[in-house]
Amino acid sequence: MMNADTMLTTARLTLRRPTADDWPAFRDFMMSDRSAVFGGHGDLGRAWRAFASELGHWAIFGYGMWAVTRHCEDHIVLGLVGPWTPPDWPETEIGWMILADNVEGSGIATEAAQAALTHAFDVLGWHTAVSYIGPGNTRSIRLAVKLGAVLDETAKAPTTNTLVYRHANPGAAA
Repeated sequence: MMNADTMLTTARLTLRRPTADDWPAFRDFMMSDRSAVFGGHGDLGRAWRAFASELGHWAIFGYGMWAVTRHCEDHIVLGLVGPWTPPDWPETEIGWMILADNVEGSGIATEAAQAALTHAFDVLGWHTAVSYIGPGNTRSIRLAVKLGAVLDETAKAPTTNTLVYRHANPGAAA
């Protein structure tokens, strides 16, 4: 198990383990229309259980999706980005969701996801990583492609109507 206190930093961002204090931002996102690409909960109980699973992933595996913040604003969570490996997932995933609508299009997701991918391959020792994306989630598809991922039509998805984008492992032999 990895040290649960692991943080990543990039030029602009701190990626830290999520805390209960991040619940209001997650709740507000999941109750909004913006969450429709994630199956939009529209149900407070389901949103709470989804957030609890983010915290529980860290508790069980010692890693998970990081709360993404700006260096000087550690208390304001902008999104969740990082490794996601529930036991019923076919493959190791790098996932992302930008909670704060005022940072969409600012490169925050790209910067955080690149750091998460590097960590997954270099620290967690992953040999492969995918991102599971709904067909209508054009922002996530663009991000996956920007990160160098390619659509893998032969890969198994955890749910129906889900696209699988495979990320290149920079350490793999060509």
